[in-house]
Amino acid sequence: MSRSWIAVASANHVRIGREAGFMQVCHGKAAPLKRSAPGDRVIYYSPTETFGGKDRLQAFTAIGVVEETAAYQVEVHPGFRPWRRDVAWWRAVETPIRPLLGRLSFTSDRGGWGYRLRFGLFEIDNDDAELIAEAMLSEPLMHVARKYATVPVQCSLAL
Repeated sequence: MSRSWIAVASANHVRIGREAGFMQVCHGKAAPLKRSAPGDRVIYYSPTETFGGKDRLQAFTAIGVVEETAAYQVEVHPGFRPWRRDVAWWRAVETPIRPLLGRLSFTSDRGGWGYRLRFGLFEIDNDDAELIAEAMLSEPLMHVARKYATVPVQCSLAL
C-alpha cells in the first residue's frame, strides 16, 4: 500500500530537485529516504524561500510520486555526497499552508502546528495528502500570485 510523506526544505532547494527529478531530505541523509518506497506520494513543505533565510514562505512547494529507482548518492562537491531518490513531479501550484491549518491532522494543534515539520520527513495520512493535493493541483479561484512548477505531468493522481 502506498504511503504519503511530507518532506521539508527551502523552496529554492525544492525547485532544484523538482527541475532535476529528485528529492533530497535532512541534508542528504540516507535513512529517511529509505523509508519511502516506489509509488509513495511526497509533498514538500518549504518554511522559507532560501536555506537558512529569514524570508518566510510557509507553503507546499512540490508534489509527486517516488519512482522505481532506489536511493542513490551523488557528489555535489568534494566532501558532500548526499543521498537522493527519483520522483516524478506533478505540475502544481505552490500553496500556502495557513488556509489548511486546522484541517490537516498534523496541524490540529494550532499553537504548535509546525512542530512535526522540524523532522525533515514524516508520514501523513491519506486524508491529509488528498487535501493538500486538491489545493496544489487545482487552479486558484481567486487572483493570487502563485508560482507554478515547471516540470510537466509525468504520472496520474491515482496511487
